[in-house]
This record gives sequence, structure tokens and C-alpha cells, in this order.
Amino acid sequence: MKQKKEVLTGLLVIIALILGGIGLFTLQKFWNRNSLAARIAALGGRGGPPPSIAGLREAIALYEDQIEAHVKDAAQTGVYWKILATRLQDRRLHREALDALESAIYYNPEDPALQYMTGISAAMVAKSYLDIAGSDPGGAARYYTLAEHAYLNAIALDETYARPRYGLGVLYVFELNRPDQAVPHLLRFLELTHDDVDGMIVLAGAYYMTGQYVLALELYDRIITLTKDAAKKRDAEENRRAIMDKYYG
Repeated sequence: MKQKKEVLTGLLVIIALILGGIGLFTLQKFWNRNSLAARIAALGGRGGPPPSIAGLREAIALYEDQIEAHVKDAAQTGVYWKILATRLQDRRLHREALDALESAIYYNPEDPALQYMTGISAAMVAKSYLDIAGSDPGGAARYYTLAEHAYLNAIALDETYARPRYGLGVLYVFELNRPDQAVPHLLRFLELTHDDVDGMIVLAGAYYMTGQYVLALELYDRIITLTKDAAKKRDAEENRRAIMDKYYG
């Protein structure tokens, strides 16, 4: 019994030392950051940053290594959040992915890929949204709005980024019933991807929904010619036939 008590006491001491070390390390980092800010401010004379270029250079020279380490830490943290979001999306855990993407965007606000990924997860959450408790009837619409804004943000950050335009096309045609808004994005998507068949299929649907039947027929002809996927070719042939029978038969 005495031996067990000694072992337990030893374990408790070790745990206490570890926790104390972690606390001391955290306190030291906090103290260093505050000390850094205070010492830089002191160079300014009135508690602010140095007013002259020479003073700023002196402050940077004093603390450049710490600043560089902080920048590297922040950049690496953003990368890890992006990796986590990607893995969550691969597992179709889109709500959790949105949380990870929010943190990734905090560290990398100008990364268009993060905005595109947000659009994907937001659209998936909206599509499968269930308000079981009946307390959030506008939840699906809110996620669709988030998806739309995320895709548009991605395009604003990189006009040549093709995938967000396809995402918008799918969103406008199949989810939001706004096919007229899908057309220009899908046309640009096809310019950037050189006749991607999936984009052509969505655009043909947009043409059909907006009453542009001739353009839809022409596009289905191109799909039938280009695709090597038997299912896509069959669907294009059936859609073409349906338009011909209904409007030109």
C-alpha cells in the first residue's frame, strides 16, 4: 500500500511539473510579447510607435527574429487549417469543414481556393439542411447565400479561377432557380477549361430553362460529339430529343 502511495505521489509530482512547465512557457510567451510591444512603444517617446524611419528601423532590427517567427507560425497555422478542412470535406463533414475554413481564411484571407472550398461545403450543408426543431426555417437559404458569396469572393480574388464559376452555375441552375445568372459564369468557365463536358451539361440546362432552345440543342450536339462517357451521352441524346419533340415536333 505504501509503495502504491509513493508511486501515486510521484505521478502527481510529475504531472504538476509538466503543467507548471506549460504554464511557465505560456506565461513567458505572453510576457515576451508584451515586453516586445512595450519596448517598441518606448522608442516612440509618447508610448506609440517610433515616429521616424530611423526609429522604426531600430525597432525592427531589435525584434526582427521574433516578428519573422510570428509570421511563419501564423502562415503555418493557416496551412494546417486548410489541410484539416480538406480532410473534413473528403469525409463529407461539411459543417465541421466550414468551421475549419473560417479559421483558415482568418490566416489567409486572399486565398481564392479557401473561398471556393467554403462555397462547396456551404452548398452541401444547404442542400441537406434539416430543421428538426423548427427553430431555424431560414437555415438552408442562409447557407445557399454563403455559398454564393464564397464563390463570388473566389472569382474576385482570381478572375481566371474556373471552378467557382462552375460552382455558381450549378447553384443558380439546380438550387436557386436563377439560370439567367448562371449563363455568363458558365460561358467563362468553358473558355477557361476548353469545353469541359460537365460545364456544358449545366449550361445546356440553363439555356433550356431560359427558353434558349436552339442554343441548348447546339450544346447537346457538342456534348454528344465530345463525351466518352456513355451515361452523359445518353442523357444528352434524351434531352435533345425531348426538346425537339416538345418544341419542334
